[in-house]
Amino acid sequence: MSEPYKIKRFTSTSGCEILVGQDEVSNDYLSLKLAAQNDIWLHVAGSPGSHVVLKCEQPDKQTLQEAAGLAAWFSKMRAGGNVAVSYCPATNVRKPRGAKPGTVTISKHKTIRVKPHLLENSESV
Repeated sequence: MSEPYKIKRFTSTSGCEILVGQDEVSNDYLSLKLAAQNDIWLHVAGSPGSHVVLKCEQPDKQTLQEAAGLAAWFSKMRAGGNVAVSYCPATNVRKPRGAKPGTVTISKHKTIRVKPHLLENSESV
């Protein structure tokens, strides 16, 4: 992966890789280039925050909650109680023509409510 991108890597308790963009340009790269079609893409609903990619096609409930918790943690909603996080297959993430970095649209998404939390095991990619 190229050096200019700021992406943190976490490992879920089930062993799945979770990637978190740290700025708008890194969010674009993560969501539009690095994510595979069947990866799960997550973002806090209705508020600025990091794009999160769960490298796991069929995550169990706990893994999905861990990834959603990271999306909530790396957002403006970090201090919130239960935070709504939207998620969908990465193939349903699109960048509108001419949109600024970090701006995407999603389709066929679901929502999960979680408390923001940070996983212990992280590294910069």
